[in-house]
Amino acid sequence: MVTSNPFPEGFTELEMVGIGTALLVEALLGFCLNGLTIISFRKIKELRTPSNFLVLNLALADCGICINAFIAAFSSFLRYWPYGSDGCQIHGFQGFVTALASISSSAAVAWDRYHHYCTRSKLQWSTTISMVIFVWVFSAFWSAMPLLGWGEYDYEPLRTCCTLDYTKGDRNFVTFLFAMAIFNFVIPIFIMLTAYQSIEQKFKKSGQFKFNTSLPVKTLVICWGPYSLLCFYAAVENVTFISPKLRMIPAIIAKTVPTVDAFVYALGNENYRGGIWQFLTGQKIEKAEVDNKTK
Repeated sequence: MVTSNPFPEGFTELEMVGIGTALLVEALLGFCLNGLTIISFRKIKELRTPSNFLVLNLALADCGICINAFIAAFSSFLRYWPYGSDGCQIHGFQGFVTALASISSSAAVAWDRYHHYCTRSKLQWSTTISMVIFVWVFSAFWSAMPLLGWGEYDYEPLRTCCTLDYTKGDRNFVTFLFAMAIFNFVIPIFIMLTAYQSIEQKFKKSGQFKFNTSLPVKTLVICWGPYSLLCFYAAVENVTFISPKLRMIPAIIAKTVPTVDAFVYALGNENYRGGIWQFLTGQKIEKAEVDNKTK
């Protein structure tokens, strides 16, 4: 006997399909662009530098976000979450760890660019590997806390995907939110701001602007800002008074991160773009050394 699954409160069947379609488009586009970044790094020898390995790590994290969006899109088309409570916990953890790794990887790229342009020091492979390991271990640590009782993973308003449960607003949520946000959002943004401000001053002195220094910070804040504001609002007010549809908007915006990052850090990187072009067409790039600069 087939049982019907009622739609989540505040959503119609058309709206669920619409959100599922949006998530699917975001997932496909982000996965293809970041997959191209990863494959090009693997195939084009000139791209395999320590600096570009940080870009590769960012692409890997963003692919993880895309996988999370794929699952949410599939569930939205089913009109219900088919994987049970354990699947919800796994989905929440996987989405959280890749999101935190993506943010931290953006900060790592900023740190590398600061040293490249301001101190003229060259990043070594040992340092790069250590940074990448730290990013994933640190992200996994904070993502595991809700599984251990500090914070909690639960369904999004659409009930076809899972994330940090911000609806309770109790002391457990608030303490975890503020601690996690300081180490995984505030500090990375501070690193990016100080790094790119120093780079901009360096560019002004030389009169040569190699890339838009404000773009990485702006894109990170635009993509993750709405979701962060929603969580912080939930820490002081009852967020359930906000329409479920409105509460889904920040999550959908956040899922654009993989596509945006691909344009900012890979396709927007002049030499990395040349490596991707070489992979796609077979035409060798003229300059072999990739110095992680954005056009």
